[in-house]
Amino acid sequence: MTVEIKFCGLTRAEDAEYAASLGAAYVGVIFADSPRRVAPAAASAVLAGVRGRARTVGVFGPATVETIATLASDVGLDVVQLHGDPSPGIVERVRPFFDGEVWAAVRIAAGELPTEAAALLGVADAIVLDAKIPGQLGGTGQAFDWEAVERTLDRRQVRARVVLAGGLNPENVGHAVRVVAPDVVDVSSGVESAPGIKDHARMRAFSDAVRRRGEF
Repeated sequence: MTVEIKFCGLTRAEDAEYAASLGAAYVGVIFADSPRRVAPAAASAVLAGVRGRARTVGVFGPATVETIATLASDVGLDVVQLHGDPSPGIVERVRPFFDGEVWAAVRIAAGELPTEAAALLGVADAIVLDAKIPGQLGGTGQAFDWEAVERTLDRRQVRARVVLAGGLNPENVGHAVRVVAPDVVDVSSGVESAPGIKDHARMRAFSDAVRRRGEF
């Protein structure tokens, strides 16, 4: 199994280009409340040079289906990633208006999958496992108990792919891959010099760490 990489929270075209050059499968921009939030026109400019080389992801907080669909079309997204504790219903309502993948974030508070995660596992194309921090949708740089979540994640019952986020960095991603065996690892603040500004040396170190652990 090969673990894919998503670099998220991109605000500069040069960082998206570098992510693609490292072989990242996904590059992401954020439309939700965040210090890395970008306007639609800026998102299009960030992603323009990597289309066809990496799949483009837009991260949304609570929003109407119309807003999500319009932004996804205007920016040319391959994936919409829903945060703010999305319900299975919102995932299903987005699908008729969007031809790409729909990912749903599941925030981990107590070291185990919340009960509502089971329904999302059956309808989303991927679930994004992230730490639950009060007052924030994600992108906090905080990790959760990977071992506890892995014990409650029955892969035989999982339709969706598993995207591991939350506190990943070049120093710990190898261990995280070994414990959780995710399909995708998702990093933002762990490879930054400032919010939205990626450190290319750390991006490469992250990619190298995943490659070393990601073939199993």
